Amino acid sequence: MSSFAEAYTWINFRFLLEGLWVTIEVSLVSIVLSFIIGSFLGIIRYIRAPFISGLFGVVIDLIRNLPLLLLIFFTYFGLPKIGIRMNPLAAAIAAMTVFESAMIAEIVRSGIKAVDTGQMEGARANGLTYWQALRVIVLPQALKKMIPPLVSQFISLIKDTSLATIIVLPELLYRAQIIYGQNTRYMIPMFLALAVMYFAVCYALSLVAARLEKTTG
Repeated sequence: MSSFAEAYTWINFRFLLEGLWVTIEVSLVSIVLSFIIGSFLGIIRYIRAPFISGLFGVVIDLIRNLPLLLLIFFTYFGLPKIGIRMNPLAAAIAAMTVFESAMIAEIVRSGIKAVDTGQMEGARANGLTYWQALRVIVLPQALKKMIPPLVSQFISLIKDTSLATIIVLPELLYRAQIIYGQNTRYMIPMFLALAVMYFAVCYALSLVAARLEKTTG
C-alpha cells in the first residue's frame, strides 16, 4: 500500500493531468475534424455521384482496413521524407482525423440509407428539391440513428490516442510510463490511475450522447 501512497503524490498527479489534457485536446480536435470530413464523404458516397463516389469509396475502404498505428507511423516518420514535417501533436491529430473520417463516412452513409426512402419521396412530392429534402427531412432522421455508432467510434478514438505514445506524444499513457519508469513499484498504481481517467472521459462522453439522444428523440 505504501507504493500507492508514494505514487499518488501531487507532482505525479499533476503530471498525469497534463497528459490527460493532451489526450483530450487530440481527441476533441480529431472528433470535430473527422466528423466534418466524414459527414461530407458519407453524403457524397450516399448520393452516388459519378466517378467521385466510387473513388472516395476505394480510398475510404483502404484507410478503414489499415491499422491506425501504421497511419501514425507514416504521418510522423514517412511524410518528412517528402518534405511534410509535423510535431507529435499535429501528426497524431492528422493521422487520427484521416482514420476516423473514413470510419465516420461509413456510419453517415449507413445512417442515411437507414431512413425510409418514402421520406425522400414524400418531401420531393411536396415540392422540395433533392438537396432540400436531404438536408431538412432525411439528415435529421439519420442523425438520430447515427448517434450510438458515432459515440462508440468517438470513444474508441479517445482510447486510441494512447497509440501516439509511440511518436513521443506527451499524452496520458506516455506520462504514466515516465512515472513508473522511474520506480517500477508505481506500475500498478499508474495503471489504475489510467483506467480511472480513461473511464471518466469516455463515460462522460456516453452520458452526453445519451442526453443528446433523448433530446433529439
